[in-house]
Amino acid sequence: MPENKNEEQNDPAGSTMMFRRFVADNKETEPAPRRPITPYVLAAIGAVVAIGIIVTVVVTWS
Repeated sequence: MPENKNEEQNDPAGSTMMFRRFVADNKETEPAPRRPITPYVLAAIGAVVAIGIIVTVVVTWS
């Protein structure tokens, strides 16, 4: 057993190769990108402005 520990300590390239193999075999999937919320906010603001303009025109012409 002690001989095995000495070999591991004297062989940094071996542990590097094991680490690289571990990383290559255990890839994590990246989370799906979030959809932007800006278009929805702008659409909501546009709808509110359009309704406001319609209400203003109707009140003015009545």
